[in-house]
Amino acid sequence: MGHRDTRAKLTSRQRRLWYAARKARWAVVAVLIVGAVIVADRVGSFGVRPTPPQPDAAKYDGKRFAVARIVDGDTIDVDVPDGDRGQTRVRFWGVDTPETKHPNRRVQHFGPEADAFTRSACRGREVTLRLVPGRTRGKHGRLLAYVFLPDGRMLNRELVRAGYAYADPRYDHPHKAEFRRLQAEARSARRGLWKNVRPVDLPYYYRETLGKP
Repeated sequence: MGHRDTRAKLTSRQRRLWYAARKARWAVVAVLIVGAVIVADRVGSFGVRPTPPQPDAAKYDGKRFAVARIVDGDTIDVDVPDGDRGQTRVRFWGVDTPETKHPNRRVQHFGPEADAFTRSACRGREVTLRLVPGRTRGKHGRLLAYVFLPDGRMLNRELVRAGYAYADPRYDHPHKAEFRRLQAEARSARRGLWKNVRPVDLPYYYRETLGKP
């Protein structure tokens, strides 16, 4: 007995239930087919295997990249994709320049000068990045790096030496002691921001120490 003979003997309500059940079966089949296609695509069954994310050390450490944008004194974008972004945002390890573009803070003392120093040093150039093993990203997902200029100078170091940046004491890294020493020398010589800095200008983590007369 075929489906047509079976349907003829069903009541109107039974026919509606029969059609509903048939549609449900086809819906389940369709979902299973789509799911199988997605899984097959992810494992590379169609000939193109997905490229796994490359570890930061392999992708960036010791590599040279063109500077695409200067964000502010201690942050730049380099011309290499990072996930969904067309460029990689790099935060300089171990230094902190005064704010110029923070959405909730005023432009801070010597911020524009620090921005101009970084802009002059690396705009339109290529820089080499060096990472610290085990800590390659900051809390905002930015790449943390020592940034080396074409002439071999480390920009992080030069910012502190010239008095355009504070040696950031909040996180350990291989050059932490050196940056603190360079900061002490810049402060003693009243270079850069240290010439006229006031306690209120200092970042919160230095107000209790460097802000005292």
